[in-house]
Amino acid sequence: MQAMKPESIRQLVEIFVAARERRHRVPAPLPPDCRPPSLDDAYRVQAALNERLRGSLGAVSGRKIGCTTPVMQRYLRIEHPCAGALHAARVFRSPATVPYAAHWRPGVECEIAVRLGRPLPAAEAPFERADVAAAVESCMAAIEIVDDRYDDFRALDAASLIADDFFSAGAVLGAPVSTRSGLDLAALRGTMTINDADVGSGTGADVMGHPFEALAWLANHAAAMGRPLSEGDVVLTGSIVETRWVEPGDNVRVEIESLGEASVSFRP
Repeated sequence: MQAMKPESIRQLVEIFVAARERRHRVPAPLPPDCRPPSLDDAYRVQAALNERLRGSLGAVSGRKIGCTTPVMQRYLRIEHPCAGALHAARVFRSPATVPYAAHWRPGVECEIAVRLGRPLPAAEAPFERADVAAAVESCMAAIEIVDDRYDDFRALDAASLIADDFFSAGAVLGAPVSTRSGLDLAALRGTMTINDADVGSGTGADVMGHPFEALAWLANHAAAMGRPLSEGDVVLTGSIVETRWVEPGDNVRVEIESLGEASVSFRP
């Protein structure tokens, strides 16, 4: 399979940037001449997009992992984890207020997030669960904000979605809890409410058996892609609740046992 040409990568990056900055929806399916033919190509496009967005959204300050739970794999019909980036300007402390109009069709997800206390360099790969656990400084309840920027995301394959950072639009982080507290992340139950109505729940075990299994997958993937995880990076490990699309004025709260809560309001 022939790799994407640089001009095709640039063309696709501009399509994605136009959706964010000029309110042009991403076509679905993508134009044939710039559709990523493989996951490796998709991540090459993603890296170029992240660099292109530095000026408006800041540097990449963390990562997200999609489709690590059965509920999200069923919803998106994708059976493998998918990585994306978090930009500094779109990572908020809870409680947060964000403008609804800054998105096309925002959605929210319920997640356990981790912050790294040391890097996970490529030279130390491959990583296992115990390796990445030792690098985690703290954990927190988190809301991932996603955005449906597409004519029809169901018409896009995994590679096309990965190239556009897999719906990534931001994160709201709760207060950090030190891993020294002996948390059993797999046993923790999380719930999400919108306007005080319960919209779903799950446990840390839904995330590939344990959130650190997802983190190990990401650390190995990032090392292989030449973009290893750094000290201070925040990682969203995957939603334990199916994505919920919100309306202007909605108030969202996520609560994770032993980790507290995170909340966000979507300003009309």
